Amino acid sequence: MSLRINDIAPDFTAQTTRGTIRFHEWIGDSWAILFSHPKDFTPVCTTELGYMARIEPEFTKRNAKLMGLSVDSVDNHAKWAADIEETQGHLPRYPMIGDHDLAVAKLYNMLPADEEGTFEGRTAATNATVRSVFIVGPDKRIKLMLTYPMTTGRNFDEILRVLDSMQLTAKHKVATPVNWQPGDDVIIVPSVSDEDAKAMFPGGWKAAKPYLRVTKQPG
Repeated sequence: MSLRINDIAPDFTAQTTRGTIRFHEWIGDSWAILFSHPKDFTPVCTTELGYMARIEPEFTKRNAKLMGLSVDSVDNHAKWAADIEETQGHLPRYPMIGDHDLAVAKLYNMLPADEEGTFEGRTAATNATVRSVFIVGPDKRIKLMLTYPMTTGRNFDEILRVLDSMQLTAKHKVATPVNWQPGDDVIIVPSVSDEDAKAMFPGGWKAAKPYLRVTKQPG
């Protein structure tokens, strides 16, 4: 199954390091970041999981939950977590899915649906495409999808930036321009007429073109 932005995120029930979790129920009225890994005890992923453990409070402030996934067993995840804490200085406390049967990886199109076997005998190279990030909104719809190569560590500060943008633009009729950071000016979306914009943005705006109206960040 091919997934696209604004599709309902496929629901699933999985064993995790925090017990059995049903994804949609676990999300509740929060945002969710699901990020996957091809195999336990891999070097780049070790640094990523440690960093996410470090900045988890920043996601919590934004009403967002973290859930990791790795193509391995929950028992292996627990052993790996000890290595992560030892080498990165932070212990992952968010749930990690033990995708031992590849079910979630297939459900989210990270591996072909007809892929055979389980985690046993598979290597990180075999699972190279299980290096994705999904942001899911409280409406259970996919808001972002990213897939990285194994040799490139993901920029999770960027995921925080994107989440800030999404939460802002979900509340106000604005979009965020290139390289936007919280507090920077924003763009009034084209669907808002100038007449309506006068009431919505009383501070006014600068228009380089009729479709490019820049204003102060609301809120």
